[in-house]
Amino acid sequence: MSDAFCSIDEASAGKHRVCATSPKSAFSYIIFENEVLTTPHLYLAWVEKSMKSELNPLFREAHFEPRQSTSRYIADALRSAIVEGTLLPGEPLRQDAIAKQFSVSAIPVREAFRQLDSEGWVTIEQNRGASVSLQSPDEAREIYEIRASLESLAIGIAIERHTEATLAEARELLEAAANEQDQALYVVRNEQFHMSLYAPAERPHLMELIGTMHRRGERYLRLKFGMPTFKGQSDAEHEAILNALHARDTEAAQTLVARHLLATGELVYRFLHDAQMQAQATQPKKRRRPSTSRSD
Repeated sequence: MSDAFCSIDEASAGKHRVCATSPKSAFSYIIFENEVLTTPHLYLAWVEKSMKSELNPLFREAHFEPRQSTSRYIADALRSAIVEGTLLPGEPLRQDAIAKQFSVSAIPVREAFRQLDSEGWVTIEQNRGASVSLQSPDEAREIYEIRASLESLAIGIAIERHTEATLAEARELLEAAANEQDQALYVVRNEQFHMSLYAPAERPHLMELIGTMHRRGERYLRLKFGMPTFKGQSDAEHEAILNALHARDTEAAQTLVARHLLATGELVYRFLHDAQMQAQATQPKKRRRPSTSRSD
């Protein structure tokens, strides 16, 4: 992990290092040294201070709600750890250990687990507890099929409501994504660009549904952007969608958005499906014991 956004806090008897994975995320990972723990509110105070420093000029004007729900804070931290690969698919989530790390009771941790379970990030099994959800080819494809339907609807509503100002904003976000080399930041900028296409529709419930599907698909999207050639292809598809918006061509805009998302879903599906087939092929086969027949 890069130390570009790391800070050493020596206010307590020991010290701990807090590292921001990107200047666009609301929080980051806490890397503890000498087993020093912290709390969500202390962490948020550090975030507000550090993000207004010279190292983080984008966040000088940021304001953080000091009464942010503790369970939401924990859920956000776990979600980021899953996205970044710190917590791997299938890895168990120990409630007591997480509660101790965040210096909280078990209640907000359980609430965070339930929230993440509803979003598909975590699987809760009776008598086995919570674990990071496995990546599923079928789920990945379905997420992008749903996104294709929702986002083609949204862009069809929004297209006639776009102004020169909103189109200019979308252009800036497109260029920011195209020029972004950091994978974590690219995912953020990609979502910002997509949402700017639909914002003029003024359909808050539709936007909420789209945002939910973006979050559910984020760790799958990172698989695509781990392949450098596909980033360039994605950027070119974004350009074509924006050109259709400028031309007020509703049919083309809807077709391009749907095709862009369905192609991503198929790509991720094939990647995960092939990986699963390869893993199964390399697993040693169990030898069957020869059956013994009894003679009367």
